[in-house]
Amino acid sequence: MTFKTVLLGATAAAAFATGAMAQDDKTKVGFIYVGPVGDLGWSYQHDQGRQAIEAEYGDQVETVFVESVPEGPDAERVLTQMALQGAELIFATSFGFMESVMNTAQKFPEVKFEHATGYQRADNVSTYSARFYEGRAVQGLIAGEMTESNVIGYIGSYPIPEVIRGINAAYIQAKKVNPEVEFRVVWAYTWFDPAKEAEAAKALIDAGADVILQHTDSTAPQAAAQEAGDVITFGQASDMLDYAPKPRVSSIIDNWNQYYVDRVGAVIDGSWQSEDTWDGIDSGMVEIGEITDAVPEDVKQAALELKDKISAGEVHPFTGPINKQDGSAWLAEGETADDGTLLGMNFYVEGIKGDIPQ
Repeated sequence: MTFKTVLLGATAAAAFATGAMAQDDKTKVGFIYVGPVGDLGWSYQHDQGRQAIEAEYGDQVETVFVESVPEGPDAERVLTQMALQGAELIFATSFGFMESVMNTAQKFPEVKFEHATGYQRADNVSTYSARFYEGRAVQGLIAGEMTESNVIGYIGSYPIPEVIRGINAAYIQAKKVNPEVEFRVVWAYTWFDPAKEAEAAKALIDAGADVILQHTDSTAPQAAAQEAGDVITFGQASDMLDYAPKPRVSSIIDNWNQYYVDRVGAVIDGSWQSEDTWDGIDSGMVEIGEITDAVPEDVKQAALELKDKISAGEVHPFTGPINKQDGSAWLAEGETADDGTLLGMNFYVEGIKGDIPQ
């Protein structure tokens, strides 16, 4: 039977001590999550990947995790404790863990680390992420077609390139199908805080938004939209099907399962090496959740067609002509954005109002 250790706050040391009693021949794999595994969003989806590892390898592995780890010094403490207790591979699943990962990796060169959405690597540190912006483009098409007020609200977590890319990708597609559309962005400065997320959603709805997109991890915006009535939403990171068929009309699903299974397999067979992975719809790392019957059939078909064309490489969400917010030229007709620019994106495209916080 697979051995699992759940680590919570002050009991972490005791839980790790228990984990150390597991059979020595098991490959120990650790995870740290920025939110609770029950968030039904980002951390929940990563934990589905952890469970996929257990299902694939059974008694060959032992997995441990710590949930709700703040992005700061406490993350380094948790990572260090995992390494000391024998974890051979550790997945750190939030952007803000980057400094802690690099510091800990330097102290434990024999331990392998994987950092989600980061960009710093070392011989024992890999990075991985998904091209979420591809899914945001599909959401933008649906949002632009379905809005009646022409105001689309977007709840941002932190103003980092990953989030800015998503806002831009959604806006570009929404604008293509509805030239009258307007985006309003509220920055929540959190990945998971239901109260703040609900407040942001309500503020956007009060400002006229009848579509809410989010890059935060709880279902609070879905609940706020449901309470408001004629407002639609999209699931973030997981399907959030409890709110289907409306307000949640579709979703972006982050599917980490195969990546996690493959990387643990590489540790087991000795082939693991530091690398960078950035996959999207084509690999299945980004999935589009069921588009419900609340979406008109022609809009649904257009969204699925866009998804298929992105998957096939026939459409890139960032294809010119596109200007930057200040009107300066960025992409010429038919030109597509390179990965380097996308990875460092720190600007809005033309048409989005407001400033990106610094």
